[in-house]
Amino acid sequence: MTTTTTTPPPAPGFRDRFPALANTVHLAACSIAPRSTDMDHALATMLDNLSHPGFWTACEQQLHEARRRFAHLIGADVAQVAILPNTCVAAYQAVAGLRWRRRPYVVCATAEFPGVAHVWLAQQPRGAWVRWCGTRAGQVTTDDYLRAVTSQTALVSVPAVTYRDAIRLSIPRIADAAHAVGAQVFVDAYQAAGVMPVNVGALRCDYLAAGTGKYLLGLPGLTFLYVRHPRGHLPTLTGWFGRIDPHAHDATALDFPPHARRFETGTPSTAAVYAAIAGLSLIDRLDLDAVHRHTQQLITATAERLTAQGESVRLVAQPEGQGAHLALVEPHTEAMAAWLAPRGIIVAPRGGVIRLAMHAYTTDDDINALCEAIASYRAGSRARQRTGATR
Repeated sequence: MTTTTTTPPPAPGFRDRFPALANTVHLAACSIAPRSTDMDHALATMLDNLSHPGFWTACEQQLHEARRRFAHLIGADVAQVAILPNTCVAAYQAVAGLRWRRRPYVVCATAEFPGVAHVWLAQQPRGAWVRWCGTRAGQVTTDDYLRAVTSQTALVSVPAVTYRDAIRLSIPRIADAAHAVGAQVFVDAYQAAGVMPVNVGALRCDYLAAGTGKYLLGLPGLTFLYVRHPRGHLPTLTGWFGRIDPHAHDATALDFPPHARRFETGTPSTAAVYAAIAGLSLIDRLDLDAVHRHTQQLITATAERLTAQGESVRLVAQPEGQGAHLALVEPHTEAMAAWLAPRGIIVAPRGGVIRLAMHAYTTDDDINALCEAIASYRAGSRARQRTGATR
């Protein structure tokens, strides 16, 4: 059996927190996190709290702890972090305060996650125009962004890592270009936070959103929104969590706190909040620089082996431009994913590629199992084609 050679996993014992990995290869963290014992404990705590008086008080404590932990992760102040149900709502909260008469353009890439790009497109009736950069096939570079930013740009939206092909862009360079003409910068860090260092000071962005259901090892249903200047504008989408004192219960008073909680809306998913703390606690155990090196070594080894097997992969030319997953080109993505699943290999099909996501728990044995399974899948496909040809 061919083996790959990488450094040991960056956190001894970390994989043990995910019991299912004993018999499952989970390469789908770019889509959904694997279940951990920490998440199980957090949800059991939530159910226990639900059985006793004071459940909502306990939930509010969890909310504060989740904000605090995420702020620490990205190098922000807790007053700059809001909790929202998903990244689409976070994007809307960032863009809703913009006026388009003098600066009508939003710059974003064709590689943007559709749910975020659709928020920008929905601003067109208000006078906004979307200026696309990159190819129609979803390839984009930092220079594409730099060429698209002009004095008429109001907002630049840039994914920290693109969701399909794992292209990692130079956000500081893009942010500097945007700020030089007076534009703001929104970063979708969903495919980066938790698996590589993300620091808002270094990125120099105005907004950053990251959900908990992927590399942050929590559940779907929760997104953190970082706001560089929380006093900037008053949101038009709001709710009782966006008040100075949510417990005032005054339907006639629309007041906004001076911090990022003004962007919050209604009651969030309590299960996702409890799970978020579990996931962030796990991430806090990691040296994310070491995790990033580990994932890049695994990706390089996987790409070399799959290419040797005759597969086509999309690997960014420069290592610093690669996210934490590898895109395997495959026209029948759902069929391959469905074939791999009962064999204990979980992948993430999307847009003509099979995404193979690495994390701190991913090992050489996982890659060996994946590559051997894909070789078997191809052999079976060729056998089926020969059989069909002889009928």
